[in-house]
Amino acid sequence: MTVRAVRPPGPDDLDRAWRAVSAALDPTPLVPSGLAPGALLKLESFQPTGAFKVRGALAAVAALPQREPVVTASAGNHGLGMAYTAAKTGADVTVVVSTRASQAKIDKIGAFPVRLVQHGTTYDDAEAHAMTLPGHYVSPYNDPAVIAGQGTIGRELERQVDGPLTVIAPVGGGGLLAGLCLWARERGNVRVVGVESAVSRGVSASVAAGRVVTVEVGETFADGLPGNLEPGCVTPQVIGHTAELTSVTDDQIRTALRWLFHEHGLVAEGAGAAGVAAVLAGRADITGRPVVIVSGRNITAATFTNAIRE
Repeated sequence: MTVRAVRPPGPDDLDRAWRAVSAALDPTPLVPSGLAPGALLKLESFQPTGAFKVRGALAAVAALPQREPVVTASAGNHGLGMAYTAAKTGADVTVVVSTRASQAKIDKIGAFPVRLVQHGTTYDDAEAHAMTLPGHYVSPYNDPAVIAGQGTIGRELERQVDGPLTVIAPVGGGGLLAGLCLWARERGNVRVVGVESAVSRGVSASVAAGRVVTVEVGETFADGLPGNLEPGCVTPQVIGHTAELTSVTDDQIRTALRWLFHEHGLVAEGAGAAGVAAVLAGRADITGRPVVIVSGRNITAATFTNAIRE
């Protein structure tokens, strides 16, 4: 795969993203929870697309210097965010997903005015194919505007809760975590914890190595978490040592799905419950008030019921 020249985002990117996102989306709820003392759940699952990635999509399209065709690869939620943005802005968007992407996400993407392409059996296959297609490529994680767009969650939190805080979020390609780290550097009382799948730890391995490295990726039902990073990806650089990185197993995620359903009546997808899983399993070091991002709800009924079946 060709190494693209991608610059890391800065404070100006976060300012621009905030203007684009806050103009288009209402703030998502922040609700008290018995998960831990003083805990709050940030319900990005309440976004109009069912996941936080609509933030990065809106910011990325707003940042384009001119209206040009856009192509992207996605495990599902980023593609859905780009499709929603296409409908709102008239952008010309092609979304590439693997043949094993969540059917719930594929069906929702197909309902919007985009070209939907299925290629390969993994996210890595879809990403490599998307980069060969004509148009401006928008990565779901390796893009300064996308990263800044995800960081607007932090700008909302500033208006919803006082610190000190520990913000806990899932990690796939690291776009959300990098955005939160970008925001947290503006604050003196915010810690950030990123939660990977135990079978796919590409971000933590790359942070430790100081460069993007390839890791073995195992099977997980949390389809938003697995996959290697694009060569030259900037998310490990942005994350640096700002965030603590930890991981959870599929069994721990299933426990979190059951907990969210029974305690809050919430449906979450596997990746969306990773932060809750880390707190329940004692895998997150918390200082101050914990804010756990429930990042998405796009899961088929069959997958969800199988996951929460005890």
